[in-house]
Amino acid sequence: MTALVLACAALFNSDGGAQSAGDPAATTPTADNAVLLTIFLKHDQSRPLNELNAQLERQGYYKAFPPAGVEVVSWYVMMGIGQVVTLRLPASRLREVNRILENTAWGAYRTEFYPTYDYMAVGLAAHEKAVQ
Repeated sequence: MTALVLACAALFNSDGGAQSAGDPAATTPTADNAVLLTIFLKHDQSRPLNELNAQLERQGYYKAFPPAGVEVVSWYVMMGIGQVVTLRLPASRLREVNRILENTAWGAYRTEFYPTYDYMAVGLAAHEKAVQ
Protein backbone atom coordinates (compact mmCIF):
# COMPACT_ATOMS: atom_id res chain seq x y z
CA MET A 1 0.00 0.00 0.00
CA THR A 2 2.88 2.34 0.83
CA ALA A 3 4.34 1.91 -2.66
CA LEU A 4 1.02 2.78 -4.30
CA VAL A 5 0.68 5.91 -2.17
CA LEU A 6 4.23 6.90 -3.08
CA ALA A 7 3.49 6.34 -6.78
CA CYS A 8 0.46 8.61 -6.60
CA ALA A 9 2.39 11.23 -4.65
CA ALA A 10 5.20 11.15 -7.21
CA LEU A 11 2.73 11.69 -10.04
CA PHE A 12 0.88 14.58 -8.41
CA ASN A 13 3.90 16.31 -6.85
CA SER A 14 6.17 15.94 -9.85
CA ASP A 15 7.41 19.00 -11.71
CA GLY A 16 7.10 16.93 -14.89
CA GLY A 17 10.86 16.68 -15.36
CA ALA A 18 13.17 13.72 -15.04
CA GLN A 19 14.92 12.93 -11.79
CA SER A 20 18.59 13.73 -11.47
CA ALA A 21 20.73 10.95 -12.92
CA GLY A 22 23.11 11.39 -9.97
CA ASP A 23 20.42 10.60 -7.37
CA PRO A 24 20.52 6.81 -6.83
CA ALA A 25 17.39 6.94 -4.64
CA ALA A 26 15.45 8.27 -7.63
CA THR A 27 16.55 5.48 -9.98
CA THR A 28 16.79 2.35 -7.83
CA PRO A 29 13.67 0.45 -6.76
CA THR A 30 13.58 -0.16 -3.00
CA ALA A 31 10.95 -1.54 -0.65
CA ASP A 32 9.87 2.05 0.07
CA ASN A 33 9.55 3.31 -3.51
CA ALA A 34 9.09 0.35 -5.85
CA VAL A 35 5.95 -0.28 -7.86
CA LEU A 36 5.17 -3.07 -10.25
CA LEU A 37 3.81 -1.97 -13.60
CA THR A 38 2.04 -4.51 -15.79
CA ILE A 39 1.72 -3.32 -19.38
CA PHE A 40 -0.55 -4.88 -21.99
CA LEU A 41 0.86 -4.25 -25.47
CA LYS A 42 -2.08 -5.21 -27.69
CA HIS A 43 -1.13 -5.87 -31.32
CA ASP A 44 -2.89 -4.05 -34.14
CA GLN A 45 -4.34 -7.21 -35.69
CA SER A 46 -5.35 -5.40 -38.88
CA ARG A 47 -1.69 -5.44 -39.97
CA PRO A 48 0.84 -8.28 -40.40
CA LEU A 49 3.51 -8.81 -37.76
CA ASN A 50 6.39 -7.84 -40.07
CA GLU A 51 4.78 -4.40 -40.61
CA LEU A 52 4.33 -3.93 -36.86
CA ASN A 53 7.94 -4.90 -36.15
CA ALA A 54 9.20 -2.54 -38.88
CA GLN A 55 7.19 0.31 -37.37
CA LEU A 56 8.52 -0.44 -33.89
CA GLU A 57 12.07 -0.42 -35.28
CA ARG A 58 11.53 2.93 -37.05
CA GLN A 59 10.07 4.48 -33.90
CA GLY A 60 13.02 3.29 -31.77
CA TYR A 61 10.98 0.98 -29.55
CA TYR A 62 13.56 -1.80 -29.35
CA LYS A 63 16.28 0.68 -28.42
CA ALA A 64 14.26 2.59 -25.78
CA PHE A 65 12.24 -0.14 -24.06
CA PRO A 66 12.80 -1.25 -21.41
CA PRO A 67 14.78 1.75 -20.14
CA ALA A 68 18.09 1.15 -18.38
CA GLY A 69 17.76 0.51 -14.68
CA VAL A 70 14.17 -0.74 -14.85
CA GLU A 71 13.82 -4.39 -13.86
CA VAL A 72 11.87 -6.69 -16.17
CA VAL A 73 10.00 -9.11 -13.90
CA SER A 74 8.25 -10.96 -16.73
CA TRP A 75 7.64 -10.58 -20.46
CA TYR A 76 5.19 -12.93 -22.18
CA VAL A 77 3.43 -13.23 -25.49
CA MET A 78 -0.30 -13.69 -24.96
CA MET A 79 -1.49 -15.36 -28.15
CA GLY A 80 -4.23 -13.41 -29.89
CA ILE A 81 -3.61 -10.36 -27.70
CA GLY A 82 0.01 -9.24 -27.87
CA GLN A 83 2.60 -8.94 -25.12
CA VAL A 84 2.31 -8.57 -21.36
CA VAL A 85 5.30 -7.03 -19.59
CA THR A 86 5.70 -6.55 -15.84
CA LEU A 87 8.35 -4.10 -14.66
CA ARG A 88 9.65 -3.18 -11.19
CA LEU A 89 10.68 0.45 -10.95
CA PRO A 90 10.79 3.40 -8.59
CA ALA A 91 7.50 5.31 -8.60
CA SER A 92 9.42 8.39 -9.70
CA ARG A 93 10.14 6.72 -13.09
CA LEU A 94 6.52 5.86 -13.93
CA ARG A 95 6.11 8.90 -16.20
CA GLU A 96 9.36 8.09 -18.02
CA VAL A 97 8.21 4.56 -18.87
CA ASN A 98 4.82 5.86 -20.02
CA ARG A 99 6.42 8.47 -22.31
CA ILE A 100 8.78 5.91 -23.85
CA LEU A 101 5.83 3.74 -24.82
CA GLU A 102 3.79 6.70 -26.07
CA ASN A 103 6.67 7.75 -28.31
CA THR A 104 7.83 4.35 -29.54
CA ALA A 105 5.05 1.75 -29.26
CA TRP A 106 1.87 3.59 -30.20
CA GLY A 107 0.63 2.69 -33.66
CA ALA A 108 1.87 -0.87 -33.49
CA TYR A 109 0.33 -1.49 -30.07
CA ARG A 110 -2.59 -0.24 -28.01
CA THR A 111 -1.39 0.02 -24.44
CA GLU A 112 -2.96 -0.60 -21.04
CA PHE A 113 -1.12 0.10 -17.78
CA TYR A 114 -1.75 -1.49 -14.39
CA PRO A 115 0.42 -0.13 -11.55
CA THR A 116 0.44 -2.51 -8.59
CA TYR A 117 2.46 -3.29 -5.49
CA ASP A 118 3.97 -6.46 -4.09
CA TYR A 119 1.45 -8.15 -1.78
CA MET A 120 2.99 -11.63 -1.66
CA ALA A 121 4.46 -11.44 1.86
CA VAL A 122 1.23 -10.02 3.31
CA GLY A 123 -0.99 -12.55 1.52
CA LEU A 124 1.17 -15.53 2.47
CA ALA A 125 1.38 -14.37 6.10
CA ALA A 126 -2.42 -14.09 6.26
CA HIS A 127 -2.73 -17.58 4.79
CA GLU A 128 -0.23 -19.07 7.25
CA LYS A 129 -2.04 -17.41 10.17
CA ALA A 130 -5.40 -18.72 8.95
CA VAL A 131 -4.27 -22.35 8.62
CA GLN A 132 -2.69 -22.50 12.10
